[in-house]
Amino acid sequence: MSILKVSGSPHIHGDQSVSKIMLGVNIALLPAVLVSLYFFGLGALKVLVIAIASCVLFEYLIQKYLIKGENTTGDFSALLTGVLLALNVPSGLPWYMVIIGALVAIGMGKMSFGGIGKNIFNPALVGRVFLLISFPVQMTTWPKAMVSRSSLFFNGIDQSLLDSVTGPTPLGQLAEHGVIAQPDYISYLMGSMGGSLGEISAIALLIGGLFMLFRKIITWEIPLAFLGSAALLSGIFWLIDPSSYADPLFHLLTGGMLLGAIFMATDMVTSPMSRAGQIVFGIGGGVLTILIRIWGAYPEGVSFAILIMNAFVPLIDKAFKPKLFGEVVKNG
Repeated sequence: MSILKVSGSPHIHGDQSVSKIMLGVNIALLPAVLVSLYFFGLGALKVLVIAIASCVLFEYLIQKYLIKGENTTGDFSALLTGVLLALNVPSGLPWYMVIIGALVAIGMGKMSFGGIGKNIFNPALVGRVFLLISFPVQMTTWPKAMVSRSSLFFNGIDQSLLDSVTGPTPLGQLAEHGVIAQPDYISYLMGSMGGSLGEISAIALLIGGLFMLFRKIITWEIPLAFLGSAALLSGIFWLIDPSSYADPLFHLLTGGMLLGAIFMATDMVTSPMSRAGQIVFGIGGGVLTILIRIWGAYPEGVSFAILIMNAFVPLIDKAFKPKLFGEVVKNG
């Protein structure tokens, strides 16, 4: 009797590598990074530099002295975690909290599972949620986006003063005061509003998403299912009572909806393998996001929704396991 051996995936090799994929995602995030630098200035730059440097350093130190494994800091995955962590926090977050978030993201969210390819939760979101629970005041204090950065660089305005000028995010206004009478969709598209670094410009995030689709770094299933289910559910509530619930476009353009659906829910390691599974994953994420936004304790629910769906990925993969073709051939 011969034994049919099935090796681990991938079974078809392409020209993509971990470093190429990670670099591609980092490039796709550049529009959002540039918009955050434009509207938040030196505060955004400080958070980005500290988050990236901390994530790379912690991964190197953990691999060298604890795991004693191969150095993978050159594959751009730690860089990506740092960028995503920075884009998920306010520009005025104290430097030591950024470092703590980086340590949790890399140490707890990634390296405790064995490193890249083995983590079950998105590392940047692990760091972000840890910071939100541990430092709720600082993580929900949003410096206002400046209409023009020229005043900062040419008129010598103190950045610390800019960081002290805070205001609510659109989702915060919705949670505290109800539906906004005249939502400023242009500002939501362009980025002139309060929020974390990566959630203020829908156009920048969509440009990055289209780049990844064109380069085949991601596929359409998760983003479309995530955004579509969120739009559908929020639309149902809005049609029932438009005076109490925001319209679907508001939900899609504000908060971390686009950042989460395009850049974090699509993480290859923490999302399902099959297309059907990815659609279910995306629908679950979109539905949970709206439910948390409407009834949860926090105005935003994207991070929690993605982490919850990350935990269900093994079950989703098992439920939508593709059929195996072939048979065992007996000798003699």
